[in-house]
Amino acid sequence: MIYSMTGYAAMTHAVKGGELHIELKSVNSRYLDCQFRVGDELRLVEPALRELIGKRLGRGKLECRLAFVAASGVAGPAGLNPELLDRLRLLDEQVRKALPLAAPLSVSEVLRWPGILADDGLDREALLPACLALASAALDDFTASRAREGEKLAAVIIDKIARMRAMLRDIEPRVPAALAAFSHKLQQRLVDAVATVDDDRLRQEVAIFAARIDVAEELERLATHLDEVERVLKAGGASGKRLDFLMQELNREANTFGSKSLVAELSQLAIEFKILIEQMREQVQNIE
Repeated sequence: MIYSMTGYAAMTHAVKGGELHIELKSVNSRYLDCQFRVGDELRLVEPALRELIGKRLGRGKLECRLAFVAASGVAGPAGLNPELLDRLRLLDEQVRKALPLAAPLSVSEVLRWPGILADDGLDREALLPACLALASAALDDFTASRAREGEKLAAVIIDKIARMRAMLRDIEPRVPAALAAFSHKLQQRLVDAVATVDDDRLRQEVAIFAARIDVAEELERLATHLDEVERVLKAGGASGKRLDFLMQELNREANTFGSKSLVAELSQLAIEFKILIEQMREQVQNIE
């Protein structure tokens, strides 16, 4: 199965004293980049949460929000921690005595100080299993959303491949005639320009030039790369980097095909090839 790097999931789970809420959303990225927005009361969960996500995801820029929402009617913090508040006051006085220009602590800074609020009765360690269970369920939903998006991306790419194959089938029988017509035109121009050139020498030069502009090898490589793209899509898994490499190879062959196509008709087809390859590459950028 092909997975997109774009996904979203949100879940809520009731626990003693309130609810746990988790939200996961991601966009494409070259590597796995996790950003956490976790409430202060759940900070101890973050390392285990990071490990859990790392085992489930390979690539993508992920934002994880985890919060505990106290139930209405549940008492909040009992007040300030008097011991810690007294220590902060003493430290504030010592610092300003040593550095007279230092600003005193503001009320908001004091209230944000870890542990300044008296114990609210919340058993943080007991929340760890519930947080991980909720995160695991959210990851299941998140992965399913990425799989649905990946299926759509794969369908778009398969459609582009089908169009390229149709173009290849249309091009191949026309290449020999185009090369013969161009070789004849070139030979006539050379005869007109240099009337004294030996016929054998003239045919030899034309043959050498025709070999240089022969696009049969490029067409064969394009078909081979398309076969490999289809194989990778069917194999599934973390295939974004492999597919991105194949898009580069397809583009390289299309460029070579275009540079050799001295016939306007083939040059136009080369441009259409590159347009389809670029459209596929845009989809591949979102695949894990």
